[in-house]
Amino acid sequence: MASAWSRRASASPRRSARKSGCGCSGRPPPASARARRKPRSPPRRAIAAGPGRSYTPVASLVDTNVLVYRFDPRDPAKQRRATALLEQGVAAQSIVVAHQSLLEFVAAVTRPQRALGGEPLLPLPQALLEAEDLMAQINVLYPSRDVLVTAMRGTAAYGLAWFDAQIWAVAEVHGLGELLSEDFQHGRHYGRVRAVNPFIEPGGVHELPALYEA
Repeated sequence: MASAWSRRASASPRRSARKSGCGCSGRPPPASARARRKPRSPPRRAIAAGPGRSYTPVASLVDTNVLVYRFDPRDPAKQRRATALLEQGVAAQSIVVAHQSLLEFVAAVTRPQRALGGEPLLPLPQALLEAEDLMAQINVLYPSRDVLVTAMRGTAAYGLAWFDAQIWAVAEVHGLGELLSEDFQHGRHYGRVRAVNPFIEPGGVHELPALYEA
């Protein structure tokens, strides 16, 4: 069963492979040609350690609600916005997710929903496949002692609920300037991190309450 991420990846244009057999000789270029070559740029710094690391110069942390709305048909506007945000972020390598958000994503989309006749947003096998594909395309930040200590300070300093504090702490510790979530006060700075609700219309009024609880 192909996931939504896999289908999108297969539909996206890919870079053409570099052709072999270019007709060039195997001899090294003259010394004068080598001298004209520009030095290679150093590799971009990884923003996180751990499995599946990727290299990106700027990144925003995506909260669980954005991942869930991608598969939630009950609010078409939020579903479209979440889909566009994730697709653009994957293409630009401009978003990352916390390990916690992947766990919350699977729990949220597999929970029975009364509005859907008791059915979940996704069956468990599909939810796990989507999480795995997400991990393959977006850098995942894993918990650390610094994140835990920062989260505890965040609960006291900002009055954040514990799991919200952990999500914020991931962004704070990893130096991410933006947290994309509807669970924080839009536009407010928490330490060095600015909370942005991607579901607020430009010049709009209140955000709608979340449709699920992680």
